[in-house]
Amino acid sequence: MSQRVSILGATGSIGQSTLGVIALHPDDFEVFALTANVNVDALFELCLKWKPIYAVLKDADAASLLSERLSHSDLDTQLLVGEDGLCQVASDSRVDVVVAAIVGAAGLKSSFAAAESSKKILLANKESLVMSGHLFMQAVRDNQATLLPIDSEHNAIFQSLPLTYECGQPTQSVSKILLTASGGPFLHRDLATFDAITPEDACAHPNWTMGKKISVDSATMMNKGLEFIEACFLFACDAAHIEVIIHPQSIVHSMVAYVDGSVLAQMGQPDMSIPIAHALAWPQRFDSGVASLDFMKLADLSFEAVDVERFPCLQLAIDALSQGQSACIALNAANEVAVDAFLRREIQFLDIATIVRHVLANVDSPEPTCIDDIIRIDELARKSAQQALRAS
Repeated sequence: MSQRVSILGATGSIGQSTLGVIALHPDDFEVFALTANVNVDALFELCLKWKPIYAVLKDADAASLLSERLSHSDLDTQLLVGEDGLCQVASDSRVDVVVAAIVGAAGLKSSFAAAESSKKILLANKESLVMSGHLFMQAVRDNQATLLPIDSEHNAIFQSLPLTYECGQPTQSVSKILLTASGGPFLHRDLATFDAITPEDACAHPNWTMGKKISVDSATMMNKGLEFIEACFLFACDAAHIEVIIHPQSIVHSMVAYVDGSVLAQMGQPDMSIPIAHALAWPQRFDSGVASLDFMKLADLSFEAVDVERFPCLQLAIDALSQGQSACIALNAANEVAVDAFLRREIQFLDIATIVRHVLANVDSPEPTCIDDIIRIDELARKSAQQALRAS
């Protein structure tokens, strides 16, 4: 029988790649719901092609525009609005698979809804796990949900672990997780010129095609910091057992070192269709539409240490993890505010780390015990970041 899929963040790069893989396997999957934030044109076109039962727009004004278009079409697609709509299509009893690909804290509640409804969750929204950590993993366990990471690095780690491995379980045979990073567009740029970096510069990733926010996070290496935190929760390990290494070619997506000296690596083209196809087909495998590596055409596979002076955001993330869950929430909130300001040209590239550092230095919240606590800490951190913006 085909599996019904809700894609949260369907108009983004992960959503588009997911639909591309599903198109290769039309007998295996049915698109149940597609969601977006404000992109009415893109979501309407996807509805025309995929004819989902539900379409969801987070923004109410955008939803009114889509409603008018749907009313003049021959589609039976029902429109839902806001976070309640997102949670509805993530938890609907008819849904088998939820692709959690909303960028940032906006994906928190719908990811939880999927976990609490025992879904097979394909997790790309690393921020929701960074913010909720053990609470999210406990929801997965309590409700017997299936959690499969589709970030390329975490999916690579998952593939390099034993075949019977389930996310959230410790593995005594693993000595270290090696989390690779491309280094982004500024790996070898003169540090003296960092104050001249523009949003266009930061979004020009040498290997991956991504949205603006995650592209900037890759340029600062905050993305790797968030992935570091995420990996600790996904794979039940502490910071001492994870090492970040620069791998500019983005061919080795991550590695797992075992106590016997073996190192297992997952390799492939830098194309998100591969980890998405792996998770959709799991525990089997099928065609992703991406060609295998041609090793005769690989000029070099190189690795180097991370320069934390060049990438201070990575260290800020690791420090936040040691401070606790509240600090991780504050880190993510401050970064979202700062990156948005940078993209709007209100601050310089180097100010992103400065604002995050300021917010982390002023975290004064008890550890969260529920989603409401997480949201409250997130709101306080955003206010602190906005204050830092006004002072910069």
